[in-house]
Formats: sequence, structure tokens, C-alpha cells
Amino acid sequence: MDDLRLEHLDRDGALAEAIAALHGHTRTDLLRGAVAGSAALLAVCAAPARAAARDRDVAILNFALTLEELQAAFYTEVERNKVLRGDLREQATVVGGHERAHVRAFREVLGSRAAKRPRFDFGGATEGSGAFRRTAVAFEDLAVAAYKGQAPRIRSREYLASALAIHSVEARHAAWIRRLAGKSPVTGPFDDALTRRETSRIVARTQFISTTSTTRRSPRFTG
Repeated sequence: MDDLRLEHLDRDGALAEAIAALHGHTRTDLLRGAVAGSAALLAVCAAPARAAARDRDVAILNFALTLEELQAAFYTEVERNKVLRGDLREQATVVGGHERAHVRAFREVLGSRAAKRPRFDFGGATEGSGAFRRTAVAFEDLAVAAYKGQAPRIRSREYLASALAIHSVEARHAAWIRRLAGKSPVTGPFDDALTRRETSRIVARTQFISTTSTTRRSPRFTG
């Protein structure tokens, strides 16, 4: 469509001359206007596609924001419960600070389009070192797989840069907590990705995101 010009349709120039006679334009002026008009039409036609891409990017970043809110709240709660000691306590303190920074970064990038912070109920997952460790391993592995699945779908360079800067840190978090849990930091030469739907199903099964206050439950998300 970029190569379509008036002369392709008006081989002998009769159409151009007739319009020029009516409007007082030369054939050159008309052709110039036709090219400009085509560019404007293409821009108008492309606008909905660009808007759709932006909306998809915003949805992806809000999905990532919700995961970060979930992790930030998880680490914050276990820190406040003061149930961790030694290396595990250090990991939770450092990673918790990172997750809260991720939340702030996403909210800054998204501005008024950022999703509202959910309410959380972690049951007993933040009330003991064993439950915390198992849940943290699952959380960090989930985050890495979710980012891997969504990054190729982001079209905005700014949004992609934000997501990739966080993805690599989440991978380091995963390796750290896996080592503390007695697991190999690396499970193979390649990582699998999770789709948004797959990730959402896993998060939904945890019942950690809640719209109402509930009684304390046993941890359900332990990898």
C-alpha cells in the first residue's frame, strides 16, 4: 500500500487534469497532495493498531505489577512477623526491599494506568521459616517464568526495558532462595516460560489474593 500512487490509477493523466481544471491545481500539485493525503490516511489507519499495542503493554505491565505487589507484601509480612534468622532473614530483608522497589518502578512507569493494589492473605506461609522458604522458592520461580512468557509480547521499548531490568533480578532471587532451600540454583540450560493464563491460574489456586478479610489459613503455595 505504501507504493500506491495516483499515477498508478490514472495512467494517461486524464483524471488529474480534470480535477486540476475544477480546482485550479496543476497535476504536480495534485500528485503532491495525493501523496500527503495517503500518508495521513495510513497514519489514521495505523493509530488503532498503535493504541491496541499500548493497551496490551499496559495490561502486561499491570499483570507484572500484581505479581510484584504479591511478592512485596509476602516479604514485608514475614519481616514484620520476625520469624526468620540468619541467612534466611538476610535474604528476605534484601529481596523484600527489591520487590518494593519493583512495585514503585512499575507504578511510576504506568502512572494513572496502574492497577489498584490487591488485598492479601498469606495464611501460615509467613509464620514460620519452613513455610516461608518453600513458598519463596515457588514465588521466585513463578515470577521468572511469568516474565519470560510476557517479555516477547511487549512492544514499547520503555516498558520492555523496565520488565527486563526486573526479570534478571528475579532470576537472581530465585537462585538465592533455591540455594538456601538446599535446591540447585540452576535446573538446566534452558528455562520454560509460563503464559499469563497459566500464571494467573497458579496465583488463583494460592488464594493469597483476597477481596475480603478471611481467617488465617495454612500455606498452600509451597512449590
